[in-house]
Amino acid sequence: MISTALLVLLAAAPSGTETLRASLQERIAQVKGASVAVAYQHLGDSRDSLYLEADRSFHAASTMKVPVMLELFRQADAGKLSLDQPVTLANQFASIVDGSPYSLNAGDDEDAALYERLGKPVPVRELVERMITRSSNLATNTVIALVDPKRVTKTLRSLGARQMTVLRGVEDGKAYEKGLNNSTTARDLATVMAAIERGQAASPASTKAMRSILLAQELNQEIPAGLPAGTPVAHKTGQISGVLHDAAIVYPSGRSPYVLVVLTSGIPDEKVARELIVDLSRRVYAHVTR
Repeated sequence: MISTALLVLLAAAPSGTETLRASLQERIAQVKGASVAVAYQHLGDSRDSLYLEADRSFHAASTMKVPVMLELFRQADAGKLSLDQPVTLANQFASIVDGSPYSLNAGDDEDAALYERLGKPVPVRELVERMITRSSNLATNTVIALVDPKRVTKTLRSLGARQMTVLRGVEDGKAYEKGLNNSTTARDLATVMAAIERGQAASPASTKAMRSILLAQELNQEIPAGLPAGTPVAHKTGQISGVLHDAAIVYPSGRSPYVLVVLTSGIPDEKVARELIVDLSRRVYAHVTR
């Protein structure tokens, strides 16, 4: 039998999750003035989860491309569009403020090569892949015009994401000036990623396809960089001036996957923000595989 004294000691000892919480908070505190939110969910053990400032709202940056992809696949499931249908690529979009036209700058896009195909038909399937794996802004705005941001946000609510909102495409300057931005919380992004992994976000075939696209991500300097080489990660980053995010499903070898979302703002030095996300990822992985 376990003695009363031992039971008291066990009850007083910090749990694994509380130890992780302290570790993450200690690392975040090293970056003065930073706003950081973390959401961690072990998908094989619902008791193993952790949330730090997880309901704080951040500019979503390119993480909003995940729910846009999700809505596209849901509409394909419903027969409203085909992933194989061609769309003639154009670099002109309407501001949500007044409908006035604006265009994107290829030099500010991670996928500048797509601009070489302006005026030509591109399959929707390729657009959604480039939107995620290369974070193509041109592909994103083209896909958003197909699916409608209001429908994206409605789908987010149906999945339990209570605050994340998609209002518009990328680089709508007039909307930005009026504060009309896409926003997210760490908790909501974690909810979306978990729904994709669990096959709840769309049909089984569509959720499998979305995971494959996220696994093919080419921008891997944040959460994946804190993991052992070769660890599969289905994820999407987001970055604008002073903002750096990553939202991921991590697949540790021989273990159940987990979701990790790290949102950061108020860190002017991109290198500092990136090192922070890498270190938080490393600490969460150590917790999971302890």
